[in-house]
Amino acid sequence: MTLGRLNHVGVATPSIERSIAMYRDLLGATVIGAPFDLPAQGVRVCFIDTPNTQVELIEPYDDASPIAGYLKKNPAGGQHHVCFEVADIDAAVADLQAKGATVLGEPRIGAHGTPIVFVHPKDFGGVLVELMETPTGEGH
Repeated sequence: MTLGRLNHVGVATPSIERSIAMYRDLLGATVIGAPFDLPAQGVRVCFIDTPNTQVELIEPYDDASPIAGYLKKNPAGGQHHVCFEVADIDAAVADLQAKGATVLGEPRIGAHGTPIVFVHPKDFGGVLVELMETPTGEGH
């Protein structure tokens, strides 16, 4: 497995609308996607484009959402994960598991429409790492 580019930084938030206003008003963000629901993952998501990556705002879809649990411990929200691209998600999973890393669940389709997995924070110094198969097409 070869580490690809940083695709995005995931930020948990109790309110996507308030977070959008903060990035727009305080940092001057101008390229802000429309929020959308990912019920299968229990989240509502919005991407803010920066010149070299994206910020993924993540709000719980409901109380069963993994983000709801994160916000119980961190009510104001905060950095949730970093996401790196990999050429082949299945090869990356096999490589990580062969090296003893804990992959959380099976690959599933993420917010960019490509397969993703998460790797346990204990394997990355306390940082939750998302790996996503490199998207193809427009905007990449």
